[in-house]
This record gives sequence, structure tokens and C-alpha cells, in this order.
Amino acid sequence: AVFLIFCFSVNATTSEHTNKKQNESGQQTCKKYGPQAPRNIDKKTGKNKLFFSLAPKFEYLNLCNIHFHTNAEHKAKDFSIYAGEGKHGHRGGYQCLSSMTLTKKELFQPGTNYCEGVKSGDTIEVHWVYSSCNVEPGKGLTSCLSEKCTNPELRVEAQVFTVVNDELALNFNTMTYDGNIINGYHQAKSLPVNTGKPIEFIGSTTGPKYTEQNCSPLQVTWRVRPKCEKININSLSQWCKSNIFKENHAHGVRKLITRPELLSEIK
Repeated sequence: AVFLIFCFSVNATTSEHTNKKQNESGQQTCKKYGPQAPRNIDKKTGKNKLFFSLAPKFEYLNLCNIHFHTNAEHKAKDFSIYAGEGKHGHRGGYQCLSSMTLTKKELFQPGTNYCEGVKSGDTIEVHWVYSSCNVEPGKGLTSCLSEKCTNPELRVEAQVFTVVNDELALNFNTMTYDGNIINGYHQAKSLPVNTGKPIEFIGSTTGPKYTEQNCSPLQVTWRVRPKCEKININSLSQWCKSNIFKENHAHGVRKLITRPELLSEIK
């Protein structure tokens, strides 16, 4: 998910009262907003008519933030075990199917863990956030814009992981930043490649402050990989101990968006 605490010009001035409508169940639904996220990526249909162009590929954008959520914000067949809404979004969302069949070794809790809100056996969704602004990676998503670039094109590359205590699992530090610059763009050292063809769609920022009644006005191109993968908790802990993004804890999730009028069509 993406937490942005600053304002963009896109649809940001529309009043909450004029941007809600009453649905059949009596709950209010946002309107006049672009498509929202997170969503079930296995369902392609959507009826939101507000369209914006896809952001460029991540190779032509600057990595500006990496963060993670417990559990998955999006839903797919491979991460479809509902964990509930959570407390203010924390520990809500969806769990990987693989999290139900872990060994005692994989579930063993390490003596030291620098990541708050995550433990062996958990599901997390990691977001690599890219911006069209000429910016450097830094703390928070305010690092994704600048005074001269207040309305960037944003792209989020997303991967859902099962966290395990196993040195043979993926090493998170191979997918971090560490000053990596390719063709003049700040880039992650690598992104997951064996977890299915990413599902690309237009949506919004996420995080527990937004709901189907309180929509995000911010525009994001998403690529969510449909298969879970195992990640070594010790490598994640090492990253939480020290990283340029000052990230050391799991973020809360936004409740899944299901109303067709709030979703884009996945082509």
C-alpha cells in the first residue's frame, strides 16, 4: 500500500460530501474518484470509467520507497486466506496458502528480529514504489515527489511473501536498493521473477486510512505478482535494522475493494 501524506492536484479538491453516493445497502460509496486498490487480481472486471495512462516501466522511473504490509493487501488464489480487518488495518488482509503448511524449522522465531509487527509464519506484501520525479530514495513516500514535481506518475511493483526462518529462502537484501543506479535511474537490485506473470492495472494508493467510503485521489499503476514466495526472516530483519528508507515495521492494510464502480478493468 502506499501511504502518501501530501496532496496532489489530481481530484484532490473535490469535497467528500459531493464525492459519495448511497448504495443499495445504505452505505456510502465514493464517486468522481479514479479506480481504487487493493483488489482481487484474479477478477478482471471493473466499471470505473475514469482512466489515466499507465506509468512507464520501472526501469525508466526512480525507486523512491520500499515498505511492506502484514498481511497481503491484494488477494489472489495463492494468497486468499482471510485474516480479518485487523485493528486499524494491522494484521488484516490475506495470508498465503503456503503459510498453513510450514515446518517447525520455518516457524522458529529468531533470537533477534529488528522488524516490528512481523514474525516467522506471517504473510507480508512488499511494495517497491517508483516515481517519474527526479528524486532519490528516502524516508516515507514524500520522497517520491519534489517541489518541482508535485504530481508524479507512480508505479508500484508488489510481491507477497511467506516469512520463514530458512537460509534457503529468498534473501530480501538481494531485492533492496543499496545505491543501485542503472542508466541514471535509482533501482532495486532485483525484483522477484519466478512468481507468475505480474497483473498490471490502474488503481490508487492504499493503506488503512482509505476505504470504499473514503477513497484515495492518487493515481498508481500496479503490477502485482500472483504467486507467493518464501522470504528469509533473518534477511528481512537485517534490512529493517538499517536502510535508507528508515523502514522497520509492518504497515496496516486497506480493506479489499470489491465494488465494480471503484475498480478498473484489467486488460
